[in-house]
Order: sequence, then structure tokens, then C-alpha cells
Amino acid sequence: MALGALYAKAAVGAVLPGRGKTLPDREIAREGLAVDLGHLADYARVCGFALTDILPLTYPHVLAFPLQVELMADRAFPLPLPGLVHVGNRITAHRAIRAGERLDVRVRAERFAAHPKGAQVDLVAAVSVAGEPVWDGRSTYLARGASAPTGLAGEMPEVSDVDGPASAVWRVEKDTGRRYAAVSGDVNPIHLNPLTARAFGFPRAIAHGMWTAARAVAALQGRVPDAATYEVLFRKPLLLPSAVELVTQPAGDGWNLSVRNRRTSAAHLAAQVHPRTRVMEP
Repeated sequence: MALGALYAKAAVGAVLPGRGKTLPDREIAREGLAVDLGHLADYARVCGFALTDILPLTYPHVLAFPLQVELMADRAFPLPLPGLVHVGNRITAHRAIRAGERLDVRVRAERFAAHPKGAQVDLVAAVSVAGEPVWDGRSTYLARGASAPTGLAGEMPEVSDVDGPASAVWRVEKDTGRRYAAVSGDVNPIHLNPLTARAFGFPRAIAHGMWTAARAVAALQGRVPDAATYEVLFRKPLLLPSAVELVTQPAGDGWNLSVRNRRTSAAHLAAQVHPRTRVMEP
């Protein structure tokens, strides 16, 4: 089923009774996925990567995302998909992935728990090539006002905001959400239009967290090792349009990054990227 149809199904299901109370014991897999080179070029253009035959660190997320949506759109999933907010992400690339490789992708849900603002859940993706793990991603989502079993939510990435002079300044245009939706398939209404965003409590449409994360790490392309871990916390929503500043700071053998509002200095993203061997895998 196309992602737009899955979102429509999820929107209808969000207002109907009978949603599941616990995470479904289910894994969704797709095997032998081939990267569409035209799609890869479009993604690189939208996110600011130079196009090479090595997949950008964040690109496998868009291959796993349709499987995430399929899982979350099911009535057995305990949280409604429309309005879910991406609050954190941890990506680990175990090696460079070449655009011509066939990829096996698996997605499952974990760590459904209460959060001070609602309920939180992790969607975990694993990508392999001929049985060799090559990439992992853990996306943490928040459903404001929702309920969940008692207990603590899973640990978030331990990153801090970076202070200092701007390394780059971007004008994030009002159509950024629609442009990223076209390459990612993430057509969550909070990203597409001010009217639909207001229905979920936002004054304007907001940028996708994974666009911001991709745009930030793209600025370090060529300075990040092939085997790397990228940990991200999404702070205040990045309203569209906005002017933002990227701050990059060397940290040992890696980098700390922040994206902040140019006018107010409010942080939109805090992140760190470093060689894979420095942290435990998700």
C-alpha cells in the first residue's frame, strides 16, 4: 500500500475505538531492496549531500520509513500515527553502503512507555547485505496526551547543545516539509501545511526532524568515517519558514552539532557524530 494511503488509513483509525493497548509482536521485512538512483539524487539534493556511490549516513532511514508507517498504521499499534512527533534518533552505520548493493530491511517497535507529555515509542530498523549488518536506526516518537503502560521511557541519546559561532546559515523555506515529504514518504500533516499543522497544536508547518538531521550531517560530508554513529535530539520544532544557524564543534575523534534559530537562538537540534566503536549499538 502506498504511504499516502497508509496515512489515510491511519487517520481514519485514529478516531475509531478499539486500538491496541500494547505493542504488536510483529516485525516487517523487505528483502533485496535496490536503491533507485534517481530517488537517491533527489534525496541528496533536498538534504544538501554531494552525490556519490556511497549512501548518505541518513539515507537508509527513508528506506526503512515505509515499513515503520506500515507497522504504525495498523489498528493493533497503540498510538495514532497522525501527529506523532519525532523526538530523537540514533543511527549506526557499520560500514559504507554502496548504492548498487541489495538491502534487506527489518523494522520492529520497542519501549512503549509513559512520558511526561504523553507516551513514547521506539521504531527500530536494521539493514543488512547478504546477512551482514550494515546499518541500524532507532527512531523515538512522542504522542502528546496519549497514555501508555507505567514505567520509564527508553534512554534518549546523551547529547548537549553546542555554543559558539555559526558554521553556516540556512534559510529554510516554507515548502521544505513538502519537498522532504516527496523524497521520504513522510506525509505527516504537521509538515505539509499550516492549517493541518494547527490541527495538531503547531502555529505553522514544521520541518521534518530527519530533514534537519540530514542537512546538519551533510555539512560534514567527507569528514565523518564510513563506520559512524549519529545521535540526535530534536529540540524546539523548526517552524517553516525560518532562518537557522548550524554550529559544528570538533569533539575528540567526532563532532558535536547544533541547529538553532538565527533570531532567537532557540535550539532545534543537538547531535553528535563519531566513529562507531565509541558507543554500544542500539
